[in-house]
Amino acid sequence: MDISSLPRKEVGNLGERVAVEYLKRHGFSIRDRNVARKTGELDIIAEKEDTLHFVEVKTNLVDEFPHSAEASRDKPADYDIYDPSLNLHEAKIRKVARTGEWYVLEKGWEGDWQVDGILVWLRRSDGRALVSYLPQIV
Repeated sequence: MDISSLPRKEVGNLGERVAVEYLKRHGFSIRDRNVARKTGELDIIAEKEDTLHFVEVKTNLVDEFPHSAEASRDKPADYDIYDPSLNLHEAKIRKVARTGEWYVLEKGWEGDWQVDGILVWLRRSDGRALVSYLPQIV
């Protein structure tokens, strides 16, 4: 399935669905998604081992995955110039943490919590995904 013509919003939604599946497969339970408040939006709120995880998802369409099998030390894979982690900058992370604090207070959560990131690369030609989980980015 060629996904190169999907609108940006749909690419982001697909990346979030991929991230949710990744988290579920790694033992997380999903508590909430796309929670918006004045302070910002929380893409995914997951729980694992009595810790809340506020997960910010960044998605990028690529021709080939970074560090793909075609790459070698002498010839690295094409990163399609843009690295989705660039949008996990300090101001964005701070915004997610602030919104996470609001969520914790509103829900009366008394356990630990943290802000995580997930980078999703979606291959244009077939829609396959590569996921990189970045725990505790604050």
